[in-house]
Amino acid sequence: MSLFGTAGIRGPVDEITPALALEVGQAAGRPGETFVVGRDGRETGAALAAAMEAGLESAGADVYRLGQVPTPTLAFASQGRRGAMVTASHNPPTDNGIKLFDDGVEYDRDAEREIENGVAEGAPTTDWDRWGSSERLEVLDAYRDAVVDYVRARFGEAGDETPLLEDLSIAVDCGNGMASVATPQVLERLGADVVGVNATVDGHFPARESKPTPETLTDFSAFLEGDSAFDLGIAHDGDADRIVVLGPDGEVIHEDTVLAVVAAHYAAESEADDPVVVTTPNASARIDEQVREAGGRVERVRLGALHEGIARERRDAAEGTEVVFAAEPWKHIHTAFGGWIDGVASAAAVAALVADAGDTDRLRDPVTERPYRKISVDCPDEAKAETMSALESDLPDAFPDAAIDTDYGVRLEFDDASWVLVRPSGTEPYVRIYAESDAVDELIADAREVVEGAIVDAS
Repeated sequence: MSLFGTAGIRGPVDEITPALALEVGQAAGRPGETFVVGRDGRETGAALAAAMEAGLESAGADVYRLGQVPTPTLAFASQGRRGAMVTASHNPPTDNGIKLFDDGVEYDRDAEREIENGVAEGAPTTDWDRWGSSERLEVLDAYRDAVVDYVRARFGEAGDETPLLEDLSIAVDCGNGMASVATPQVLERLGADVVGVNATVDGHFPARESKPTPETLTDFSAFLEGDSAFDLGIAHDGDADRIVVLGPDGEVIHEDTVLAVVAAHYAAESEADDPVVVTTPNASARIDEQVREAGGRVERVRLGALHEGIARERRDAAEGTEVVFAAEPWKHIHTAFGGWIDGVASAAAVAALVADAGDTDRLRDPVTERPYRKISVDCPDEAKAETMSALESDLPDAFPDAAIDTDYGVRLEFDDASWVLVRPSGTEPYVRIYAESDAVDELIADAREVVEGAIVDAS
């Protein structure tokens, strides 16, 4: 039985039902354990959260009900205990889902399999006199305070009492999601002049799609471009774990450039002998370049498993090694703050870096931005394994000058910092090809020819 994808349980609400939430709660709960349970603003969230709470309590766990909060707030509150967030993140309003946390970190694959087995086998309720209890807990203020304190400490100057974001004007498109109750408030506390856009929570997401992309942010881009007063634009998804950064002209700054800038800052500021940044195979070589220049190194882990990559690097760390940052495009973990993906903390951190640099152009100027493309090639699900096995030798044969990494798909890196990644989709009948190069169209075409040949042979 497979319930969990790359980011928890997620799907249409005719699949993510209260009955399923009850079963997941019963499988996750244990006598004597404590869970915090939160939800985003979706219309189906209240019923699913109530079912989740009932399942946890009937399994013996005590529950703190947080109500509507951003996912990073739930993760923050799960430190020292466990957490369950009812959210479908950037999915449409017809979807919902469940993310589970242990001490501020998403469940790893072993923990997820344990839940799946419990649901499949029918986890029993505990004895009647061992059922857990529940009560309301307010954590939003504490979370916002923690973000403000962290960013002041990590991005400010010791002893400088000047507001960190003084004279910075920021527009924040909350997309009718949970960022509405966190990001504008945090940025204002840090001294910025903030204008909230679509900053009321509405589970229908009437202003735009929950997933912030250049296509869904056209109105927000036009708003920035038409008002020269703003220094920066920030946009979030429905539960505020993702961040998109825009310049004052309304241009979406490439997510890998944002990642590279923040990663380089953490690597440069670290006092460790060996600062490490964890990212994913689809992330640009511009990140490696910036982190290397800042004195650090980059390690990669499969998509959706940043927390596992952090744990791996810490487990295998030599003396002097420190994981200073972990991120995949759109999603960042500020490891000195916590073990969760946090778009609110990222908004404050990026704003602080813009304030220090003077503007977004100066901030991104050190980063070499090469053309980037991603395409999907049709591939039947049953042919994916054989196709990928063949590509482990076919792609190196076709590109003999490339360095090869086959840990998470097949990634080829070239001396000029160009790269190509081929990996199977986990949810659709495709093989994905990602490439970045000054000659990206040629690189994509050459890689596609090899991939299509392997698919034909495997089908």
